[in-house]
Amino acid sequence: MPTYQNLLYEESGPIARITINRPDVLNALNRATIEELAGAVEEAGRGADIRAVILTGAGEKAFVAGADIRELSTLDAIAARKFARRGQHVFHQIAWLGKPVIAAVNGYALGGGCELALACHIRIGSTKARLGQPEVKLGVIPGWGGTQRLPRLVGLGRALEIMLSGDPIGADEALRIGLLNRVVEADQLLPTCEQLAAKIAEQGPVAIRLTIDSAQRGLDGTLTNGTLLEADAFGLAASTADWREGTAAFLEKRKAAFRGE
Repeated sequence: MPTYQNLLYEESGPIARITINRPDVLNALNRATIEELAGAVEEAGRGADIRAVILTGAGEKAFVAGADIRELSTLDAIAARKFARRGQHVFHQIAWLGKPVIAAVNGYALGGGCELALACHIRIGSTKARLGQPEVKLGVIPGWGGTQRLPRLVGLGRALEIMLSGDPIGADEALRIGLLNRVVEADQLLPTCEQLAAKIAEQGPVAIRLTIDSAQRGLDGTLTNGTLLEADAFGLAASTADWREGTAAFLEKRKAAFRGE
């Protein structure tokens, strides 16, 4: 298992946990951390026994407070585009991992931190969570998918209000508009994420992957095309051993033993 300097990677049964570990700078994402995150996500995706991932930040203050402003301040146009594309690529890795990634938002999730949470499939926040895209206050814009994922999740009007004002919103408001799936007390955040991850891990891995894939691909097209993609995925699922095992287990009134095949 690789050694990471800026994050922690742990596996417990079918669940991997990735923790951004730079609490002294509120877990800000610099180039080195982005590269390590890419490696950890790849490691979780490669693990045959890993069926769900929890992503969080170290300490009690922040999930990820944003990109490293000191690095941003030195970028010219060409370097800035390269920086944006690299971050987008890593966040796409998360979104298209084929295994559910749950963001445990334990505090500030601002700028790149909010975009990181948006790339995850499910977001659970503590009552201390504060989310936002404050880039305009620095004269920049979201560059790691925020202008695209946030409107898709909460609607264009709400997304633009968040991005154009630059003001963060609290956990309750984030829950109300659908930016967070749930809000729990701080001491219940990781246990809640672990319980959900464990529940998902019991389901058919191929079906989980095809469900995520169908839902995300469908968002990029029309309803008609999306339902065609779904039918294709449904047919593919029917060719798997998991399909046969799951249906047999139901008929035999026993728990299914899925193998991800």
